[in-house]
Amino acid sequence: MAFPDHKNTYRSEADKYELLISREDYQGKLIREIERIRVPDGLDIVDLGAGTGRLSVMLAPRAASLIALDIAPRMLQLANEKLMNLGVKKFLAAAGDHRALPLSNQIADLVVSGWSICYLADWFPASWKAELDIALLEFERIVRPGGTILLIETQGTGYSSPHPPPHLRDYFEYINRSGFTFSWIRTDYQFANLLEAISMTKYFFGEELAKIVAEKEWVILPECTGFWVKSLN
Repeated sequence: MAFPDHKNTYRSEADKYELLISREDYQGKLIREIERIRVPDGLDIVDLGAGTGRLSVMLAPRAASLIALDIAPRMLQLANEKLMNLGVKKFLAAAGDHRALPLSNQIADLVVSGWSICYLADWFPASWKAELDIALLEFERIVRPGGTILLIETQGTGYSSPHPPPHLRDYFEYINRSGFTFSWIRTDYQFANLLEAISMTKYFFGEELAKIVAEKEWVILPECTGFWVKSLN
C-alpha cells in the first residue's frame, strides 16, 4: 500500500492533520495503555516528535513538567495553544531533532515518542540504522535511572490485528532487537460520516485504502497501534 509523502503534511498541513488525529482512538485506549506502562502522575516527561500535542495534552495535566519537541513550527504552535487552553503551566514547547536533543542529561522520568521516530527509517533509507542509533542514544541520555522510554507507532491501518506497513518492517524488527518490549492495542478512527472517512483516509493513507473505506462504508476505520518500552536502570 502506497502512502502519501508526509513531509509536506507536517510542514504545512498541521490543521488538517490535527483533524485527522482527533478522530483516532475514539474509545480512549491510548491513555489507559500508557498508564499501564507508566503512570504519568508527578513525572518529568519529554514528548519527542510531539506534533500537535496528541500525547502532550494527555500527559501534561498530570505531569510535574512536560517538554514537547518537534521540528515543525506550526505543529508546535498548535501543541502550545492546546496546552495553554488546558491551563497547563509547567510545560515548554520547542524545536528539537531526535538526533540532537537540546536538553540536559537525565532530566526525564518518562520519554515518549509517538508516530515520529519511524520517519528516520522512512526518510533516510540509506542510513536509517545509524540515524536511529543516534536518536536512541539521545533518548537514553536524557532519561534518569529508573526512567522509561516509550515509542508508539502504527501497526497497521485498516486491519483488525497487527499488519505493519511493509516499508517499516525492518525498522520494527530493529527496534524489537534493541532492548524494547512490545505490546499493541486497537485505536480505531471514528469519522463524522462516510464522506469525511474517505477524504481523510485518502489524505493521509492514500488512494488504495480510501477505496476500501468507500467500498466497505467504513465510518470506523480499524487501527492497530504498537508500544515499545525500555526501562533504564
